[in-house]
This record gives sequence, C-alpha cells and structure tokens, in this order.
Amino acid sequence: MGNLYLVRHGQASFGAADYDNLSELGHRQSLRLGTYFRQKGLQFDAVLCGTLRRHVQTWDGIREGGEYALEPLVWPGLNEFDGDALIATINPHPMEKPDSLDGAKAHFRLLRDGLTQWMNGVVSPQGMSTYPEFVQGVTSALDHVRQHHTGNVLIVSSGGPISTAVGHILGTTPETTIGLNLRIRNSSVTEFAFTAKRHTLVTFNTVPHLDGPEHADWVSYA
Repeated sequence: MGNLYLVRHGQASFGAADYDNLSELGHRQSLRLGTYFRQKGLQFDAVLCGTLRRHVQTWDGIREGGEYALEPLVWPGLNEFDGDALIATINPHPMEKPDSLDGAKAHFRLLRDGLTQWMNGVVSPQGMSTYPEFVQGVTSALDHVRQHHTGNVLIVSSGGPISTAVGHILGTTPETTIGLNLRIRNSSVTEFAFTAKRHTLVTFNTVPHLDGPEHADWVSYA
C-alpha cells in the first residue's frame, strides 16, 4: 500500500492581472509545508506537478523547505480549469476586478454557476476541454500512481483537480464536487491510501503545517 499526498498550490495573485503567480504569502506557505514534511521525516518516491507557474512555484517552495532533490513529472492533466472562460459563458459582459468583498462574492457566484453548467454539459467554454476530458486528465494521474508506485507520492495541483479526484473516489455529484472545490485552502494536503486496484480517501483539505497561533493568519483560500 502507498500514500498519495495531493497539495493545492500556495496563495496565488487573486484579483491581479496575472493570477498564475504565487503571492508572497503563497511562497511562505509552500516553504513552510516543505519544512513540515522534512520535520515529519516524509520522503517521496515521486512527484507529479501540473504545468502552471503556481504549481511549479509551490513545488519549488516545498522542495526547498523539505530539502528534496526530486525532479517532478510534469502532468498537464493536473492543470486547473479556466475560471474566466467559465464565467464568460454565462456573463459575457466585462467584470470589474474582484478587489472587494462584494466583488469576490459576485465572482465566486458566477464561477459556481459556470462550473455547474460545464460539469453537466450545458456550456462549452472557449478553449476548454469537456468536463469528462478534464476528469480523464485527473484520473490518468491517479492511475499512473497506482500502476508505478507503492510508496509515498506527492501531487502538486489546484483545487479543481483535487476536488475532482476526491469526487471521483467518493462518487459524489458535480454539485458536491464544486462545494469541495470552493473550500480547499491554499497549500492544504489531501491524502489517499492506494493499492494497485484503488485509492481510498484518508484526509481532506488539512493544513497541519499552519496549526498554531503563529501561523493563524497564513490560512487562505484563493
């Protein structure tokens, strides 16, 4: 039996012109997670990583904090969906930057609606795969882990692929998967146990590296 650790990227640049970069807090979260893994004595047989900058930057922080020498296996199927494209399918009008609480709430309401319609095959956002193709990209990574490893494996990805992996294993509805997605914290760890035949959920969305009052303000969601 092996253990698969799925890590969501550290805080990215929500509301900025380019979301796909870690914020200063995101870098600290990633470094702290790597330090936590090292202090736990956790070693990995392999690392799979999406191709987005925030994925690579998160792995760089984990690698530095954990003093790991592994090179990641790049897996495009672990990339996030295009949130802007999803929103544009149901709201074609230009939106203001979500730099206020009300703006952020409006953004995530539209995102939830767009996700629901995409996952149910109602809309086809420009430049995006279908939802079954997206699921296949995620499950292909899970299949690879089961087929090639028996020890500890790390995946660095985003909330969409991680919630999709959990939903796939638990057999949840699209609506439940969306709810999981929107609650995943930055740099959180979701753990699966796996055999050659299946994955089993052990923990979801934990941030043990941020426990304690000294890191209370390091917990973030976007």
